[in-house]
Amino acid sequence: MKITVLGLGPGGIDLLPVKNLKILKADLPIFLRTEQHPVVEELRMLGIKFKSFDTIYEKHNAFEDVYNEIVEVLISKVKESQNEIIYGVPGNPMVAEKTVKLLIKKVSDIEIDLITAPSGLEAVYTALRIDPCDGLVILDALNFNEKSLNGKLPLLFTQVYNKMVASELKLTLMDYYPEEHAIRVVKGAGISDQEIIVEVPLYQLDRLDWIDHLTSLYIPAFKEQDAGNKIQDYNSTVYPAYCLDPLVEVMDKLRGPNGCPWDQEQNHNSLKKYLIEEAYEVLDAIDEKNMNKLCEELGDLLLQVVFHTQIAVEKNQFDINDVISGITEKLIRRHPHVFAGVQVESAGEVEVNWEDIKEQEKANAEAKVTLLGDIPKNLPALPRAEKIQKKATRVGFDWPDIDGPWLKVKEELHEFEEAVELNNHTRRQEEMGDILFALVNICRFYRIDPEKALQYTNDKFIKRFAYIEKHIAQKKLDWDELNLQYLDKLWEEAKKNE
Repeated sequence: MKITVLGLGPGGIDLLPVKNLKILKADLPIFLRTEQHPVVEELRMLGIKFKSFDTIYEKHNAFEDVYNEIVEVLISKVKESQNEIIYGVPGNPMVAEKTVKLLIKKVSDIEIDLITAPSGLEAVYTALRIDPCDGLVILDALNFNEKSLNGKLPLLFTQVYNKMVASELKLTLMDYYPEEHAIRVVKGAGISDQEIIVEVPLYQLDRLDWIDHLTSLYIPAFKEQDAGNKIQDYNSTVYPAYCLDPLVEVMDKLRGPNGCPWDQEQNHNSLKKYLIEEAYEVLDAIDEKNMNKLCEELGDLLLQVVFHTQIAVEKNQFDINDVISGITEKLIRRHPHVFAGVQVESAGEVEVNWEDIKEQEKANAEAKVTLLGDIPKNLPALPRAEKIQKKATRVGFDWPDIDGPWLKVKEELHEFEEAVELNNHTRRQEEMGDILFALVNICRFYRIDPEKALQYTNDKFIKRFAYIEKHIAQKKLDWDELNLQYLDKLWEEAKKNE
């Protein structure tokens, strides 16, 4: 079984490659995505028979539903024939052809052969006298992310399908460009008797009566003196491309129909442990001051970000550009002393401003949370306790000096002794938690990071214990025959050798 996806080129039969015409003349079933293409009438005149999917467009209100049904019909037809069928699409099969991308993604047991042809883009470049290598962002007017808009580069919108699409596009663009911004509208590029090119202000885009499926829109980049506060405003800055694309594409393939079974089975919950593990491996590389290892571990951690994002993409929730733009905008918003002229005197003042801005963001959000409600539950207990205490101090819930925390530690120790005497395990656990929480408060007053302090002690214990193990191995001693006094002597030796 085989589906030959064949490009019909951008215009009449003179722009259709000879190879493609030969394939169309072969005695095979031909299906066209649409008859709304300049070459179709000439194919009829040559006696080439075909069926089109235009009736499917009439059945649905959303293009996504149209594309899905076309793909399902193609799969059904090729399975019926158990042979080869031809699927003809305007332009180039891999340029602005959602049905082709969907077909490739959905099938694994059917051969897909792509036969190239010039796309409409080449004809538009020629008509507008532009070179895309000088910098150009190409977008589909029927489906694009506003975060791709960028006044520093020219934009080219394909598939400005009709006046309604043009109107919606105009309203979106006027949030980023002045209404007088000069644009160029191209219809029937490369088709000698249909080509139209006009330059109009942006606000007049949807007033052109001749807009149809052969229409494209070119928006020149801002000149620096004309940019105003639209695109250059930090709070609305958007970025067109990220070097994460290769990694994103690899992950998309791993999760795709012909990808890796393990990757395909994962979800947000199953990946949680790997995210935590990779984060701690980054910390180990930092502590070891091993930059090669740090580079590798940061890559592993980044993979987890891309993995979670790919799962979200598959559910139409967000993509990697949303992730990067979101954190970029947050950093700009929370650093007004860098981007908005606010004056600060110290790092401590920066931290206060950061927390104030966070609180304002929460106040403006629809979902309100309590003061401590946004502290992650999955944080390790020591840093979580520290965050809880720091947040509580912001509203004045704190001891005036160190005497209070020390009294609290002594009080909790006494309560733990009572729980031990009562032989109540649940209460013992609760009271030990109170002791640890109180000790974290002591650390906070003395500006000690409790997590680092305990990790330091853990590492120190491991190092001293390794000394004991080495001594016992060298002397060929048996652990079971050694008493605590002897082991304590070795421990003290280890301390002296530090």
